[in-house]
Amino acid sequence: MRVEANRRDFLRWLATAGAGLAAAGIAPAVFAREAAAAGTDVVVVTGATVVDGTDGPARPNSAVVLVGDRIAWVGPAGEVPRCGTARVIDGRGRFLVPGLWDMHAHGIEMEELWPPLFLANGVTGIREMQGYDENRATRDKIVRGELLGPRVALASAIIDGPVSLLGPPITQVANAEEARAAVRTAAAQGSDFVKVYFYLPRECFTAIADECDRLGLTFAGHWPYRMGQLEAARYGQRSFEHSFGLPIATSRRRDQFLAQLDAKPFDPKAKRDFFNLARELDRQAAQSYDPGTAERHFAGLKALGTWLTPTFAVNRVISKPADTYAHDPRLKYVSQDIRDYWADRLTLFTPGTPEQVAQQEEYFQAQLRLTGEAYRAGVGLLGGTDCQNPYVFPGFSLHDELEYLVEAGLTPKRALQTVTRDAAAFLGRTDVGTITAGKAADLVLLDADPLADIRAVRRIDTVVTAGRVLDRAKRARMLADAEAAASRPPSANARSVRLPVRGCC
Repeated sequence: MRVEANRRDFLRWLATAGAGLAAAGIAPAVFAREAAAAGTDVVVVTGATVVDGTDGPARPNSAVVLVGDRIAWVGPAGEVPRCGTARVIDGRGRFLVPGLWDMHAHGIEMEELWPPLFLANGVTGIREMQGYDENRATRDKIVRGELLGPRVALASAIIDGPVSLLGPPITQVANAEEARAAVRTAAAQGSDFVKVYFYLPRECFTAIADECDRLGLTFAGHWPYRMGQLEAARYGQRSFEHSFGLPIATSRRRDQFLAQLDAKPFDPKAKRDFFNLARELDRQAAQSYDPGTAERHFAGLKALGTWLTPTFAVNRVISKPADTYAHDPRLKYVSQDIRDYWADRLTLFTPGTPEQVAQQEEYFQAQLRLTGEAYRAGVGLLGGTDCQNPYVFPGFSLHDELEYLVEAGLTPKRALQTVTRDAAAFLGRTDVGTITAGKAADLVLLDADPLADIRAVRRIDTVVTAGRVLDRAKRARMLADAEAAASRPPSANARSVRLPVRGCC
């Protein structure tokens, strides 16, 4: 930065140089004047290579000026005057990317653990996939500035049929009237979208779709077993989670598998039987893949604007023997009661014999392959982890997810966009997702190039969340505090003690 300037001169420069603010619909002069009057903090990240989340090339030796919680200017580092009161972050040799979003997450209300773990790992936003009183309260604390945490797009309570694999706090509906009432409740609670689940009867699913349309809400979630994916997408389902049903939808035996599921009742005395059958048929379907069926399916999803959230992080765990992750070093950030619960529940899903291990590995590889095909067909993809399910860790596992997306066939740049620009587009948010003047000051400064190797997202120097700088020392303290909190016995008020739900899968 070449010219000395005091704060007032710096903001005056910003008022004349702020073409990016003007393009975002913000008058630069008014922005600078209000910032000056409020005494708003100025932060300058200088010398970094900016990977801005758009389709444009990386920009070496750039500067990003933050004023309060907004990005005020992005351009060549040499054009920024020096401001004596600004905090300057040396980005030379580093790479600046937008804040990351985990687009399938749970557990934000565990306030001493999950929020700091997300932020310390560069996750500045999440799509929380099950709403209830506790995490609505946590979201509101974050919005009010009472708690440091990621931005939260919050689902309704999970809506499922009268038979469900889950218990409270989900909402179970048995007919169209109850389904519509559940959507109205979701709207009254301020839900950002409605979450649908596996065992919804057709009548309930179509009523949810209609009521969401009437109220201007979107809905997303699991593949409803009583319907084909494209049919559900035609009713307006915005995303399908976990890759469940994708092998069936792309199989030459698709209609046979769907007929088998349609003939199987949801048995209230043996609730898991249907799920186990569906998962086994999905695994078998991967062995009867048909290119023409797949091409038509992906073209249909693209045309309907329905996205996929593969959640490889959780799918990888359940494809391995139950003890595979028992000594994962990240367990130090998870309280003992949840660790015990994970170890107990995981045996319901994981393979036990060598034959089952081989089968599940083949199934997982099919999910990777199909996701790559969906990407090449132009279907929208979102990076999400399903954290809070066994051995899926807040923040950390999103880095794993990005690696799996690259393994599936995405370029590192496109993988990164699934948790930045594309996440914002899916959510309909114009304030996040790229490093652009006028947008929220959510940034991650990396020590290595994520476009050369996606594993660079693990090498974090600094995180900026809503303009607040979390440098190496601050992030280290956050992680140490989370580890200490995890080592304490849970209080009687902890959600992990009071609620039987620890994820949705």
